[in-house]
Amino acid sequence: MRVLTGIQPSGDLHIGNYFGSIKQMVEAQGNSETFAFIANYHAMTSGGKDLSKLTMQCATDFLALGIDPDKSTFWIQSDVKEVLELYWTLSSFTPMGLLERAHSFKDKTAKGIPANHSLFSYPVLMAADILLFGSEIVPVGKDQIQHVEIARDIATKFNNQYGDILTMPEFKVQEEVQTVPGIDGQKMSKSYGNIVNIFGEEKKQLKTIKKIVTENVAMEEPKEFETCNVYNMAKLFLEGENLIALQDRYKAGGEGHGHFKVYLAEVMWEYFKEYREKREYFENNQDEVREILKLGAKRATEVAMPTIEKIRTATGLNY
Repeated sequence: MRVLTGIQPSGDLHIGNYFGSIKQMVEAQGNSETFAFIANYHAMTSGGKDLSKLTMQCATDFLALGIDPDKSTFWIQSDVKEVLELYWTLSSFTPMGLLERAHSFKDKTAKGIPANHSLFSYPVLMAADILLFGSEIVPVGKDQIQHVEIARDIATKFNNQYGDILTMPEFKVQEEVQTVPGIDGQKMSKSYGNIVNIFGEEKKQLKTIKKIVTENVAMEEPKEFETCNVYNMAKLFLEGENLIALQDRYKAGGEGHGHFKVYLAEVMWEYFKEYREKREYFENNQDEVREILKLGAKRATEVAMPTIEKIRTATGLNY
């Protein structure tokens, strides 16, 4: 089974990135053929400021969080140029109406991002990312499901004309983390400014967690945990008896939401302890990170070339 995921280098990784995609990819290593890339071409649709620095930061974070170059193919999107060749080819099989229905374009332009061709054709490049490597499973957040469906639509049109060259991908969403809540209860997103970073100073992290929006309930009163933003974030890190114990604390009363926020900060800090240590190592050994990415791009290209050659032959680009 071939599994692929990608993430834009748009700044500090937050727990929505981790539970929505990265954790699934790490867990798939060893059980599947896993591919992970830093989507720096995609990042250009949002301005691409400090792109080089952010790309290395994202690569460092991925390695710290468990992407193993011995088990996964890990590379920078722009280091495998064939993705742009496939992007152009797939553009000829992409109806305008399909792109006009894409949520991402509407959402981003509504937030003030200038409407341009790269933003509009973003789903075609994402389809190329997926289809170039014969991806069978694509772990995504709920808001990214449509992109995988668009990739399937484009692949179907291409295959109908040239035969079964492109593999049909399937998306995978973990039901319990379809939408990781931000500090305001909306989906956690840098665009909403409601994120909790994975890495950073402990005091700063606690300060952010203390901003989580909660109901105004007297301390002595029992509290609803199912609808509490703090609980819904904490349950990502807890299981079994620890999760039940937190539920009991909510039902018992005698504690305010502030107590639960402090507890969340402690749980989260401990959860990512090992990852912080690994990140410090890779931060101090950036040449090693670059070598990992270079080897990953070489492997990714080797996987991509058979598909590209079939497409060149089918479309008449080989002569």
